[in-house]
Amino acid sequence: MNALWARQLGAVLRLEWRKTFFSKRGWWIYLLALGPVAITALHWLFEINRPSSGHSLGDDSVIYAGMFQFFYLRGAIFFGCVGIFSSLFRAEMLEKTLHYYYLTPLRREMLVAGKYLAGLAMAVVLFAGSAAASFLIIGRHFGAAYSNFIWHGPGLSQLGWYTLTAALASVGYGAVFLMCGLLFRNPMIPAAIVYVWENLNPFLPSLLKKISVIFYLQNLCPVEVPLPPPLNLLVVETDPTPVWLAVPGLLAVSLLLLLYTAYSARQGEISYGE
Repeated sequence: MNALWARQLGAVLRLEWRKTFFSKRGWWIYLLALGPVAITALHWLFEINRPSSGHSLGDDSVIYAGMFQFFYLRGAIFFGCVGIFSSLFRAEMLEKTLHYYYLTPLRREMLVAGKYLAGLAMAVVLFAGSAAASFLIIGRHFGAAYSNFIWHGPGLSQLGWYTLTAALASVGYGAVFLMCGLLFRNPMIPAAIVYVWENLNPFLPSLLKKISVIFYLQNLCPVEVPLPPPLNLLVVETDPTPVWLAVPGLLAVSLLLLLYTAYSARQGEISYGE
């Protein structure tokens, strides 16, 4: 990247992160991220006042794993990325302001990259930060035992994997929905299709499982959460993808999607009257 491209990318990033973080439309995304933190904080306050806890530290670990896989990955991060990334281009088309970018001597590849990085910064701060905060809070009522679990047990490693997985989910889903926001007049339709596909993943044949983001993210989660019966009878067992292949593979697919989005932005024309 030459110096001119770097300056263009920096200029777009400075403009977009302000619009992304302080958008009035995005208030519900903050609620998605803060919801689990509030729930785990209430759990801590409730349990700390009980004379004896009705569950173990291992129970809290499994509960958090379930919350992470079913709320964060399949809910908060997914829909948060829909809201953040699909609106980066689509909102400007609806407001008829995108042409201001296109009238400047700015490479459209740098526009795509700047918008993506601004959205990614918001998604990672909110959802990776929320996942880490919830993990640190959920077992805090155990006091010294939880501190020992974090610093001298598997807790710190689990915290790292959950945070990394949340960040990678933002990378993958962000690339998908940035492309949808640029290419589709109503990005909610492809988002709904992707959502159904991602949630059907456990029941798909092994080959089709691998054509999804959630398959690789689940393999990174440090604690497994089995599906309850009778759904577990429908699950198709598939060998998990090794970490050394899952992480670069997810990053490579995200990069390919961004390259296609950049190519589409370079070839496309604005039509506000669609």
